[in-house]
Amino acid sequence: MRAGVSAPRNLEVGLRAALAVAVPLFVLFAVGRLDLTAYATFGAFTALYGRNEPYRVRVRTLTVAAVALLASIGAGIGLAVLGEPLALVALALVVIVGAGTLFVTVFQMVPPQALFFVFALLVCAAVPTPAADALPRLVLAAASAAFAWLVTMSGWAIRRLPGASRGALARWGLVTELRRHPTVDLAALRDPRVWLTVVQNVAGVLIAGGIALSFGFGHAYWAVVSVVAVIPPARAAHSLSRSLHRIVGTVVGVGVTALLLVWSPPAVVLICVIVVCQFFAEVLVARHYGAALVFITPLALSVSHLASPTPVNVLLFDRVLETLLGAGIGIALVLLARVWERGRGLAG
Repeated sequence: MRAGVSAPRNLEVGLRAALAVAVPLFVLFAVGRLDLTAYATFGAFTALYGRNEPYRVRVRTLTVAAVALLASIGAGIGLAVLGEPLALVALALVVIVGAGTLFVTVFQMVPPQALFFVFALLVCAAVPTPAADALPRLVLAAASAAFAWLVTMSGWAIRRLPGASRGALARWGLVTELRRHPTVDLAALRDPRVWLTVVQNVAGVLIAGGIALSFGFGHAYWAVVSVVAVIPPARAAHSLSRSLHRIVGTVVGVGVTALLLVWSPPAVVLICVIVVCQFFAEVLVARHYGAALVFITPLALSVSHLASPTPVNVLLFDRVLETLLGAGIGIALVLLARVWERGRGLAG
């Protein structure tokens, strides 16, 4: 599809996603509780799903996405209350990455990976949480997810305004054609390529997390997230070039984050960075995942920095090392998958 045709169609979904995260974050800024940024942001990630889908289908997609995100956030909060015990974190990670991969495949969701579920789990697990604060933080995430759900469904009302589908809103790309028609594909559960992707993700996150912890990296979750970012979605070609695009996108994203954080910007500037990155991540995610990671990475690091401030040099140094570690493991798993697929006659 030509860029000149597809770009305007993404403007609506980008603005929607940006609004869904901007409102809760500016509310937290106004009340002086930016320490809760992670929970509001991960709930707002609900708006990253359901793009260009008819509303009767979008209801299902958004609800599944919200439930999966809240389950990940809730599990992370529970682990934080327990003191982030390694064995339970590993178990939760296996469940979230495995179930998340199956969810996005069966429901044909975009983004087609468990990246955001894994990220929500591990960041929330890493934020110290007293037991008394667990429920309020989950309620905040649920409220943010509900707001994102409503924002993402708001086009239903806008499209019923006189001339909305043909007037200025349509010309500016603010009302777009609803061309995606995902179905519930239960046959995916019998597809060996889908289970190959599950195995890749589970093995990859455990190996990356274990190595990162053994070398004493800050929070090992970035190595884990990098593995999930590099491994292709279920049923996608295990292309080395696509995986390299994702590595480059992540590394460039770390560089962009360095430029943003090195001068210690005020919190309101970081909120604006998160909002802008969420917009461009949503615009690009269905077209070129590697390019989207240039924005997803500073989005993720800015959320982490607001929720739990870390010296910038330590944050970025750890993230570069963890990115290279996770990406290297992801590439190795992609190459192994190509060999396995060729042996089984599944390649292509």
